[in-house]
Amino acid sequence: MRILLDTQVYLWYVADSPRLPHAAREQISTSTEVYVSAASIWEACIKIGVGKLDADPEDLLSGIEESGFEELPITAQHAAAVAALPLHHRDPFDRLLIAQAMAGPLKLLTSDLVLAKYTDLVEVVGAARG
Repeated sequence: MRILLDTQVYLWYVADSPRLPHAAREQISTSTEVYVSAASIWEACIKIGVGKLDADPEDLLSGIEESGFEELPITAQHAAAVAALPLHHRDPFDRLLIAQAMAGPLKLLTSDLVLAKYTDLVEVVGAARG
């Protein structure tokens, strides 16, 4: 199985947070490919910069490789695909993650219930924040 982690799920995973359900952690651990988007690192860095997240950007980067995950770059195709998405969600990072999941195709693990409106590739795990 090929999985894309949304920002919150990635942060929960690297922090070994109890908010990430055991079943989701197991699914991540047994997947053949697990991706973390450049959009998630970008989003986290913005939150770090405005004081909404206490983390070190270098730790977030190294956490990708240490976890055995792969980086997913943002392509022009991903960016253009956002224009075709309905406005179920206005967060630009989440919309880009949806576009990347659909282009993959990749299963997107998220804690945001609203994202499930886009595609059956979305699996909601943990506490909803939408």
